[in-house]
Amino acid sequence: MILTYTDDEIQRLDREALRSLQLLRFKKIITQALKTDFYKKKLGGAGIKNAEDITSIDDIKKIPFTTKEDLRNTYPFGLLASSKSDVVRMHASSGTTGKPTVIYQSQNDLDNWTNLTRRSLIATGCTCDDVFQNMMTYGLFTGGIGLHYGAEKLGMFVIPASSGNTKRQFMLMKDFQTTVVHATPSYMLHLFSEIENMGFSPEDFVLKKAMIGAEPHSEEIRRKIESCFSIDAYNSYGLSEMNGPSVAFECTYKCGMHVWEDAYILEIVDRNSLTPLEDGEQGELVLTNLIRESTPIIRYRTRDLTKVVSGKCECGRTARRIDRIFGRTDDMLIINGVNVFPSQIEEVIMKMPEIGNNYRILVRKKGTLDDLIVEMEVGPDIITDDTRDLYQLKERIKDELKASITINPHVEFHEPGQLPVQQGKAIRVVDERGELK
Repeated sequence: MILTYTDDEIQRLDREALRSLQLLRFKKIITQALKTDFYKKKLGGAGIKNAEDITSIDDIKKIPFTTKEDLRNTYPFGLLASSKSDVVRMHASSGTTGKPTVIYQSQNDLDNWTNLTRRSLIATGCTCDDVFQNMMTYGLFTGGIGLHYGAEKLGMFVIPASSGNTKRQFMLMKDFQTTVVHATPSYMLHLFSEIENMGFSPEDFVLKKAMIGAEPHSEEIRRKIESCFSIDAYNSYGLSEMNGPSVAFECTYKCGMHVWEDAYILEIVDRNSLTPLEDGEQGELVLTNLIRESTPIIRYRTRDLTKVVSGKCECGRTARRIDRIFGRTDDMLIINGVNVFPSQIEEVIMKMPEIGNNYRILVRKKGTLDDLIVEMEVGPDIITDDTRDLYQLKERIKDELKASITINPHVEFHEPGQLPVQQGKAIRVVDERGELK
């Protein structure tokens, strides 16, 4: 059976037609996966010897999950399902411990990924008339180069600025009239905090949109970015194991990120029991790549926590949407027996206009107990000789945090620019009990 659709038609398929397309591509990926010893053993144990053993998408539930540890254990070529001569590129995870997770791509794999990034940019309203400044890191990390190729495919004027060198970023934005940027949320806020210091103002730019991703962030962070620059900021989701950016992307309605289901099978499972959850229930996101033959990855546990957004999107696209990433199963902090997610803390402090754009969470031992310290920069207008004002603000923040996370944190204020700034993914949590998060 051959199913041929235009890209626009694929985005608007009814559920039955979409599942038929998924099934066709899933069988093809099963055939590829069986070329590796890793999946030959994993699939064989589930009674799957060839693609004909798959009769519906629901058969995916028979297959054991794939984990990051599996990818590390098969390093470097254990998941390569094609000839090395067919591989034109590789990417690797940016993990700080252990062996990296590596993916390989043929030219066809890259073309498929590029088409998804083009689709994603179009969903946010980008056109060939836009100037796209890419502030993400290039190299083994997939974030920068992924959207770069999609923007070029769309016909945008692309500036491959990469990360860092803030003054140069401003210069490029002004001189080349950048209309769209791609950056981490934390770097967007850092840019705003540095505008005046570097001799610029928001009026110097014609910026319209920001594509933000690579690190979990709250709705409050998005709103702050939009308010600072008077632009629209669009949430995106991706991970190198699934190609990189454009696994899921918001459209102009900003009501959840469309998972491109013609390219990925989406599952949400309970983070403890790993049993399937219904749409609307929060759990761990599990993904299967349907468009990459060189490195097929099936039922990958992303460790990212989210839920499927119910209902239809006004844009007319039928792919299901996921909510923003709430956190990670391995990012959860246990403070004196209480489960705390960094996103809970961010949500509280970013609502407060007195607080600046940078913060950090420290966890230390105080005797036999855990001590939670939340450091944050305050806005320049808050620095005052009246310690009563700062004390009242600190107590209000402590009360708000306790109401959210149920434990009493210590709150420390810093002047603007005093906390460390990362040019790539922000390191928001430092666990000094012996583990860096």
